[in-house]
Amino acid sequence: MADPFFTPISGFDLPRFAGVPSFMRLPQVGLDHPRIDEVEIGLIGVPWDAGTTNRPGPRHGPRQIRDMSTMIRAQNDATGIRPFEARNCADLGDVGPNPADLDDSLARITAFFHLVKAKGIKPLTAGGDHLSSLPILRAMAKDGPLGMVHFDSHTDLFHSYFGGRLYTHGTPFRRAIEEGLLDPKRVVQIGIRGTMYDSEDRDFADSVGIRVIPIGEFHDRGVKDVMAEARDIVGEGETYVSYDIDFVDPAFAPGTGTPEVGGPNSWQALQVVRELAGVTIVGADMVEVSPPFDPSGGTAYLGASILFELLCVMV
Repeated sequence: MADPFFTPISGFDLPRFAGVPSFMRLPQVGLDHPRIDEVEIGLIGVPWDAGTTNRPGPRHGPRQIRDMSTMIRAQNDATGIRPFEARNCADLGDVGPNPADLDDSLARITAFFHLVKAKGIKPLTAGGDHLSSLPILRAMAKDGPLGMVHFDSHTDLFHSYFGGRLYTHGTPFRRAIEEGLLDPKRVVQIGIRGTMYDSEDRDFADSVGIRVIPIGEFHDRGVKDVMAEARDIVGEGETYVSYDIDFVDPAFAPGTGTPEVGGPNSWQALQVVRELAGVTIVGADMVEVSPPFDPSGGTAYLGASILFELLCVMV
């Protein structure tokens, strides 16, 4: 029987528009809370977008996702999974970034996730821009390189920006490979598309053995076939999942900083996560929701729904 403390507040007990929002209406449990050692999966916000190179705003993502996630209920309609009964889940709050210092923010995020990992908690993170994934990986890959399933319209494998800036939302996985945080032969990137400056990122992927599945191949083959290959690539080893909301077509997710047309619809956005069942997921993130470009809140709600699907495969 589920512990009542870790059971989300039901809409039958308190209307969804009332109360202080937390991720999926879960209890808020800080790292110094007396019950922190009972948490198995922690939902965490990283309100930071200092890596953004075009339209800013993802620093506001975690707050809006929390608000929209009050619509999440107890059971997955497609799989029947009731994640809040399977594991003790809690909202661990936000990592406090330094908005004036990128390096300090990277260090703060890594330190927070080191503590999460040390307590045996699997993190499920809402960003923030995609640079947020790098400091998380620095903590999660402490014991050795991880595999990764990466949903995105961009590879985020570039070396630098404007010839010198090494840390942006376009470079996190290049740095992660260089730092030995990811095993490139166990990395698959799905949905890649859009116009290009050049082929530098694709050339790097080829040189280290990263499997890139462009959007045309994704549409031609279909979700199940592509995801079967993704599961084969990461195998049975520990794997991180990184989900950029711009993987989804902007018709369904306009609230993001670097949208690319031609992507999956919102149904496929959920399907790809469900097909991760059986993968050894040690952590996951969903990034790049930008509320200033999301006046209806629909992108944030899709982001919250993707987080719920990730939670269901993590349990």
